[in-house]
This record gives sequence, C-alpha cells and structure tokens, in this order.
Amino acid sequence: MSPTSPARRLRLGLPRRVFSQVLLMQLAIAAGVAVLATGLFLAPLSDQLDDQAMRRALAIAQTTAAQPHIADDLRSSKATVDGPVQAEAERIRRASGAEYVVIMNKDGVRWSHTDHDEIGRVVSTDPSDALAGDEVMEIDDGTLGRSARGKVPLRDIDGDIVGAVSVGIEYDSVRARLIHAIPGLFAYAGGALAVGALAAYLISRRVQRQTRDLAFSDISALLAEREAMLHSIREGVVALDRAGRIRLLNDEAQRLLSLGTEVIGQPLDTALGPGRTTDVLAGRVTGTDLLTVRGQRVLVANRMPTDDGGAVATLRDRTELEQLGRELDSTRGLIDALRAQDHEHANRMHTLLGLLELEMYEEAAEFVGEVAGAHRVTAEQITEKIGDPLLAALLVGKATVAAERGVVLAVPRDTALPDRLIDPGGLVTIVGNLVDNALDAAAGTLHARVEVDVRTEGRAVVLQVSDTGPGVPPEQRETIFTEGWSTKEPPAHGKRGIGLALVRRLAERQGGSARADASPDGGAEFTVVLPEALAQAELAPTEETR
Repeated sequence: MSPTSPARRLRLGLPRRVFSQVLLMQLAIAAGVAVLATGLFLAPLSDQLDDQAMRRALAIAQTTAAQPHIADDLRSSKATVDGPVQAEAERIRRASGAEYVVIMNKDGVRWSHTDHDEIGRVVSTDPSDALAGDEVMEIDDGTLGRSARGKVPLRDIDGDIVGAVSVGIEYDSVRARLIHAIPGLFAYAGGALAVGALAAYLISRRVQRQTRDLAFSDISALLAEREAMLHSIREGVVALDRAGRIRLLNDEAQRLLSLGTEVIGQPLDTALGPGRTTDVLAGRVTGTDLLTVRGQRVLVANRMPTDDGGAVATLRDRTELEQLGRELDSTRGLIDALRAQDHEHANRMHTLLGLLELEMYEEAAEFVGEVAGAHRVTAEQITEKIGDPLLAALLVGKATVAAERGVVLAVPRDTALPDRLIDPGGLVTIVGNLVDNALDAAAGTLHARVEVDVRTEGRAVVLQVSDTGPGVPPEQRETIFTEGWSTKEPPAHGKRGIGLALVRRLAERQGGSARADASPDGGAEFTVVLPEALAQAELAPTEETR
C-alpha cells in the first residue's frame, strides 16, 4: 500500500489522544441516541394522531345520531339542499370543525353533504356496517379526499335503524398537527444532544486528567511494559486497594510469600493469615526497611501509600544476608575468643617461663597440668552430656567466648541429649541465639553465669537457657518474640530483632513453643519445647533375634 493510499490518510487523520477519541465516541453515541429516540417517538406519533382523529370523528357522529329530531326529519323530509337535515348537519359541521357531516337513509342516499350536488346521491363508501348497527372508525378516501371518519347507525325514538351518520376529519389537518409537532420534538432532541455533548466533554476532560492525555496505544504499551517489568524484577511487589485486598502480586512476591495467583482479590488477612508480615504489608506497623519472617525467610518490607487509598509494598529477601551476618558475628566472636586465648596463653607461658627460670620444676609441671586439665574437663563435660556433635561443638565454642567475657557457661548434671536429633541445624540455631542473648545480658553482672539445660522427655526435647542478667519485664515477655523488636544497638551489617523471632518460628514449625520467664537467679529464663525432635530409638536385639 502506498503512503498516500486512502486507508493510510484516514488512519493518520484520526485523533490519537484519549480526550479526543473519547469525546468523539461519546458525541457519536449521544447523537445516535437522540436520532433513535426522535425516530422512535415519531413512528407512533402519526398512528396516535390518526387514532385521535378517528375517535373525534366517531364522537361527533355519536353526538349527531343522539339527537332524536334528526331521525324524524329524515323520515318526514326530502333530500334537498334547504331541508332541515342539511341545515342541522351543516350547523354541527361548523360547530365541531369537521370536514363533513353526512346523514343518509337506509339505502345509503345522502340527506346532507358539504357539496350540494352530492345531496340525493348514494354515498361513495360502503355504509353496510353502520346500517347493520356497528360503529366504524377508519382512514379512507371519499369524494372529499383522504379523511379520518367515524360512522354510527341513526336510530329513531323506538331504537329502529333509519339511517347512518358519517363524520369526516380532514386528513391534512392531522398531518399538519404532525408536522407542527416535529420542530418541538427536534428542539427537545437538540437540547438532549447539547446536554449529552456537555456531559461527554466533562467526562472526556476527567479521563484526560486521569490518563495524563496519553493515547490508547501508549496506555496499552505502558501496561505491557509494567507487566514485563513487575514480573522480571527480583524484588517482590504487592499492590493493595483501599479495602486491603490484593490486586497485584508479581512472581518474586509469590515466591517470597509462598502464595499463588488465586489470592488476588482476597483481603490481606485472609491470604497471609495473622502475623507481623500481614501487619507490615497492611500498614499497621510503620517505618522503613521493616524486618519480618515468612516461613524460613527473613524479609525486608517497605510500604508506599497510593493516591487512591491503596498501597504498594516491596519485599526483599535478606535470609542469606542475615545468615552471613550471623556467621560474621560468630567469626568475630571466635576471633575475640582466639585473641583472648592468645593473650591468656602468653600470660601462662610467661608464668611457666618464670617458674622454670626459678628452677621450680614441680610447680611448673603442676601449673601445666592444671591449665590443660581445665580445658579438657570443660570439653569432656559437654560432649559427655550432649550427644549431637554440632550442638556440642557450639557449646564448647560458646564456653570459650563466655570465659573471655567473664561469664561462666554451665551445663547442669542432669543435662542429657542423645545423638538422634531430626533437625540438628534448627536446634543449633535456637541454642546459639538464646546463648548469645544470655551472654549479652549476663556480661558485666556480679557472679555472671549462663546455664544451658537440655533434657529429653520421650521424643520431646526441652531446652532451658537462663542467665543472671536484668531479666525481661512481664509486659514484654511476648513482645520480645516479635520480628524487629530489640533493645540492642544494631550491628554494622544490618538490624537486630530477628533472633528470638526465629527461635519461636523454628519451635512452632515443629509443633513446639518458646516462652520467656524469670530465672531463679533473677535474670531471664527461656524455655523451648520441641515435641518430636528425636528420631525413634532402635530397639536392642533380644535373644530371639540374635
């Protein structure tokens, strides 16, 4: 197709802006409705005017036939121009404005007519229905042209039919009424069209403001680009309407929140259930970079309200970052412990060197035995009571860190944990978080002490970590398990307030619980119950199976 083809010229001539297109479409609709309404009104108007004319003719005929002296004059006089019947008929015609009033006998001979030459002649239309006693309304052509007429029987005082009365209304007068009504009708239609045009203009202006005067093709392209962008970015995006219902959920948000597209249109509380994640996304918790836990994921959420009363929330997965941060904390703790050991080892070497220089060989040997034995006893005590190697190694390391910070890490005598843990990593996370918090709380207190008690009850594991710190006020013993809540300064790599939330989440994932109470030493005591943390023990072989 050439550049100057008619189809191309027509396409280029159409307006591209939404305002112009919407205005033209609405004007076309308003004009079409006005024309249709006018046509629908005019179509029955002609029939209504015809019916009104016929009924008026019938009423005049009925009134004429109701006068008893006309029947007597019809019998007693002849069909003449100056007869009484003709005089009465003309009087009625002039008074009623009818085109003609024809009175005839039973043979159809006229006794009256506007054309005097027709008096005494037989009528041009069939009067049999009226002479048979029926009343007739019709539009017909007679000697005076097209007219709306009414015919009724003419009865004498005894009720016998002696003739008929035919009254006609000039059809031109009916048509004149119709034509006279058309200008007024067009005026109403024009007024309705003007109101429709004004409404179309106002609506188009509003659409122009809301669409920022973009073309429909631009809006379609923006929507396509938005969909592609939302589903390709690596941040979760959740859009809510003013009622708190989910109206958009990109692929990353579905992955982070473990949701499907079926939740779109549902209230946030129904889709996610109660919890901090729901409160953050719903705006019940305010702030920037809010931490929340969803399943095993640590998320950072930000929420921005929109002009229509809704909101858009973004989610970032910082589970790996949180794990790296905790590993960094552990590494720093080990470095501090190694530095302390190095310092302590140097002091012991100096002591040993002094004993040797003073030739106090027995005291030197005894000193070396005490130092080596103390570390061996601590490690042996833990490994004898804790069968799981991961948890035992954790506690041995924490004992070294505790010693550097001037805190005694104790394991009670009745502590016992077999090597049958189903989820050792989860218990290591729980114990590590609780011991770290306890060491922070007990450090610097008089007779600082942290006690870790692990015992089993069937397949259940009960963990208790107590300290000699300041404790937790009763009103905060539930709040401390909320994501983002912390009394400590945030570390360099991120925010605090996740440890205890993860402890409770891991416990509840196994059907257990986590709570905070007061310890007998005046500090805090955290109790975690894991109902099915141990695998089934293997039965010892019996004599029959050996």
